[in-house]
Amino acid sequence: MNASTNNLPLTLRTTNSGFTLIELMVTIAVLAIIVGIAAPSISTQLANQRVKSTTATLANALKEAKTESRILRQPLTLKYDDNSKVIKIQNIVSLKVISTIASYKYDQKTTITSASMSNQFNPNKTADATTYIICDIGSKGSSRQIEVSKIGGIAIKIRGTC
Repeated sequence: MNASTNNLPLTLRTTNSGFTLIELMVTIAVLAIIVGIAAPSISTQLANQRVKSTTATLANALKEAKTESRILRQPLTLKYDDNSKVIKIQNIVSLKVISTIASYKYDQKTTITSASMSNQFNPNKTADATTYIICDIGSKGSSRQIEVSKIGGIAIKIRGTC
């Protein structure tokens, strides 16, 4: 048994169901306002997440270089290249032979800056004292700072200027 529109009362047959053009335009305008308010907050959160991720990658590479230096009983060097966005832990065997122990990539939209592009860890638990500053390229988020002490301590701080 199929219901037909002829069997419906007159009031149900004449009323249309759906939305008017004005109702749809108001809904879209409200959504546009909400998105306009939320978009800057979301982009700042994404920038902060990129900085946190790069900071964690660099801190892990520093800790690995420190540990591997003690295990191998050889000085190891951590180098970063901000153009190719790669962090490498290297063992300099001779003047021309460089052995790469580990390699890490970090986010293309972040930068790492320091006074020196490399940091050496020695098997006697010492290191070059260095401060790394990690920033987002758009500088929308907060920056992070990693400090390496002369005794090989690694400290992460939420500060630094980009």
